[in-house]
Amino acid sequence: MNILEKISQDMSEFSKSEKKVAEVILSNPQSAIHSSIATLAKLSNVSEPTVNRFCRRLDTKGYPDFKLHLAQSLANGTPYVNRHVDEFDGPSEYTNKIFESTMASLEVARQSIDVAMVNRVVDLLTQANKISFFGLGASASVAHDAVNKFFRFNVPIINFEDILMQRMSCMNSTEGDVVIFISHTGRTKSLVDVAHIARTNDATVIGITQADTPLAKECNYVLSLAVPEDTDLYMPMASRIAQLALIDVLATGFTLRRGNKFRENLKRVKDTLRGSRYVKADLPKN
Repeated sequence: MNILEKISQDMSEFSKSEKKVAEVILSNPQSAIHSSIATLAKLSNVSEPTVNRFCRRLDTKGYPDFKLHLAQSLANGTPYVNRHVDEFDGPSEYTNKIFESTMASLEVARQSIDVAMVNRVVDLLTQANKISFFGLGASASVAHDAVNKFFRFNVPIINFEDILMQRMSCMNSTEGDVVIFISHTGRTKSLVDVAHIARTNDATVIGITQADTPLAKECNYVLSLAVPEDTDLYMPMASRIAQLALIDVLATGFTLRRGNKFRENLKRVKDTLRGSRYVKADLPKN
């Protein structure tokens, strides 16, 4: 049963205020997807806590999660593009939909993160002799971003897109090395094979992937993000943004864990880059 059907079926069980919210949503569900909680509350003539209570009555984690379920209840979107975008949407519609759905997905991903696992992974990264970031397809760009973040941290960083190079790198991994595999689906066969090689060679294997997937089973630790995006049918969008945000979380944790002296080193790295950029006063005038 989708969320719209559930709202209709449970209407008699809602409080008077919750019925107001339900009626506004049922009258224009497409508009509700792109409304903030404050806007929906105002349209329903109720408080924001009432909207949140209504969402939780429907077994969702809150308003952002509710909007994701609502989006799933509507049209399936345009195959191979985005599940929220209709074929005949104009620039205004598809721009708003992409931003709204991405922000909602990020909020759901944030709520799903195991903070204790983040802390454990940061521990492992700060103690690593060498860190590798591997991903394929859209996740390869996330691995590249991770390299850009961690490269300045004065620890050896490895990254290859070529699967044969990944295999050889993992064959040479050893205890004390950390290898991070990034995959939204966790079902890419070649990446699962490489993760197995890394683990067999005593590296610590970390997956940024969905739980209970073939890749997750090959990992010592898994950072799972609850991003309901079917990348078998649509272009990877929200899942990639969530992965990038998680890389920022790990890089920030790494920096804070290393302390003030380490941050002074980062300052020196930044200082070396200043000469490569124009300052505002030197920018050429039109």
